[in-house]
Amino acid sequence: MLRLLRLNKRVYAPLVSSFFLVAGISSALASTLDEDRTRGDIHGLFEIRDAAVKFIAAENLKNGTRWQAMKPNRKILVARCAVSLHVKWVPKSHGLSGQNVAVSCDQTVNPTTQKKWEVFVPIDKGPMAHK
Repeated sequence: MLRLLRLNKRVYAPLVSSFFLVAGISSALASTLDEDRTRGDIHGLFEIRDAAVKFIAAENLKNGTRWQAMKPNRKILVARCAVSLHVKWVPKSHGLSGQNVAVSCDQTVNPTTQKKWEVFVPIDKGPMAHK
């Protein structure tokens, strides 16, 4: 019985990896970020960016800034989130080359593949104001 359990663990990891590989290929087939929406067990980058856009819009209203959320890395693949997404500024101590916000999920729909995740979305200062 113990040997069967070990075999199942050995078989399970490659199966999970192959699932994300196939899902990653389907994500790569989306020609635009607008087409990369949440489906099945995968959380779409469109919704992740949308959460960042809403966060930045609130920050702009509060601070009188013109920040813009850019596109997250299209190679990122994360499990579908079961709870609301959280967005916060990434501290400069993380060593990223520019301003970013972190969009995070505290609990995924299928925690056996991925329990939680965090995706960084780059932020641009936006258009300069004309004087």
